[in-house]
Amino acid sequence: MEKTESNKDMMKFEISCLSDKLDKQLCEKIDTKTKPIGALGMLEKIAFQMGRIQNTLEPQIKKPNVVVFAGDHGIADDGVSFYPKSVSFQMLYNYMQGGAAISVFSRQHNIDFKVVDCGVDHDFEPDLNIINRKIAYGTNNYRFGPAMTKEQCLKGIEQGAQIMEDIHKEDCNFITFGEKGIGNTSSAALILSLLGDIPLDECVGRGTGLDKEGVKSKYDLLNEGLSKYNKGNDPIDVLTHFGGFEIVTIVGAMLKAAELKMTLLIDGFIITSALLAAFKINPKVREYCLFAHKSNEQAHIKMLNILGADPILDIGMRLGEATGAMVCYPIVKSAVQFMNEMASFQEAGVSESSEEIF
Repeated sequence: MEKTESNKDMMKFEISCLSDKLDKQLCEKIDTKTKPIGALGMLEKIAFQMGRIQNTLEPQIKKPNVVVFAGDHGIADDGVSFYPKSVSFQMLYNYMQGGAAISVFSRQHNIDFKVVDCGVDHDFEPDLNIINRKIAYGTNNYRFGPAMTKEQCLKGIEQGAQIMEDIHKEDCNFITFGEKGIGNTSSAALILSLLGDIPLDECVGRGTGLDKEGVKSKYDLLNEGLSKYNKGNDPIDVLTHFGGFEIVTIVGAMLKAAELKMTLLIDGFIITSALLAAFKINPKVREYCLFAHKSNEQAHIKMLNILGADPILDIGMRLGEATGAMVCYPIVKSAVQFMNEMASFQEAGVSESSEEIF
């Protein structure tokens, strides 16, 4: 009998485990800065992780990029969101005009900002400088069948990987992912339920601002789709049936970024759902991640717990678009700066006895 290639075997990502050879030296460098041990809190953890990812005692952030991936969802036609599907393409115009929150924050931090059309139900003018990787004009409604074909899912993963290849060639080693797609918290909830083995009612939240009745209606619609799904928890099958074109493209981008040893700054609920799928394909991707914040979307904490993640911020954000990650970015940058520029006790000629100086 001919052996068939499994879904995971199709994912040709060679992600290396992080080396622990510098762990002791990284800890010593952090602990001997002119401060009490642990006094910089989360910044010390970030600096240590950045050092491990880059396998150096002097981690650097080079040409950071934030990339927003966009796609429309068939389920949005059923009213799972407070906003109509047309908001997706309208927001892409807003991004390119510089008026969206992520536009403002990326500009504030002088970070390269890119937008990718993975499957928006609209044709954009070429001079907008949106990266066109459109797979189709939105996914199918998964209440009635798979959101996409397996071929479309794999194409999205491949295209996400290629986007990361291109960005990495620009000497970028630090990447943040954003998303836009009305209805994509529904996909994220279903991905979490299936890949995290969590009851769906614990995964469905307010999304764009639904009230209690709206959340109940959203749950009923998603549960209808889930009741017709019988393919188990293979990540490619789950993505094919319930994912969005932007989500599957992000999965490929994450896996390739980790293969290229880039640092991934992870945003909120939808981006973490993509990471959860990527993690199920290749668990090593988790080692290259920093987690920007805990979203105010109720189920995000469940994703973070599955991934063993310690988010840097918890400030009630749930906008998406990579906005939480961009608000967190200065903290990551501060961690790198102190690691490279703060004097040690020996360099400063200061006594290491904390009783004498602190």
